[in-house]
Amino acid sequence: MAKRTGPTNPILQSLIQELKNKGREQSISLWRRIAIDLEKPTRQRRVVNLSSISRHTKENEIIVVPGKVLGAGNLEHKITISAFQFSSGAKEKIEKAGARIIPLLDLSKENPTGRGIRIIG
Repeated sequence: MAKRTGPTNPILQSLIQELKNKGREQSISLWRRIAIDLEKPTRQRRVVNLSSISRHTKENEIIVVPGKVLGAGNLEHKITISAFQFSSGAKEKIEKAGARIIPLLDLSKENPTGRGIRIIG
């Protein structure tokens, strides 16, 4: 059996390290959990469609997807979405719906306590 090495993308590695540090410094398990989810192999990372996000969220919620957001379906209300990756179709539909896209690291700085943030996927 091959040794699991983890992500090789340097951007993802630094994001994981920052989230772990933030979770450790402030004793907030949300950021550590997201970092652990992002450490998984690409095939095991979460992939969520906009239709699923729209179905399971309410207006003005803050959502985190520790993986990729795909553009299948439509977003029906305004929310804040943070994820490691977005497909180009998803970005267009999110902006068209008036929702907001925020990078994970920026969200951790904007809301360091993690209050009101839901993980989807």
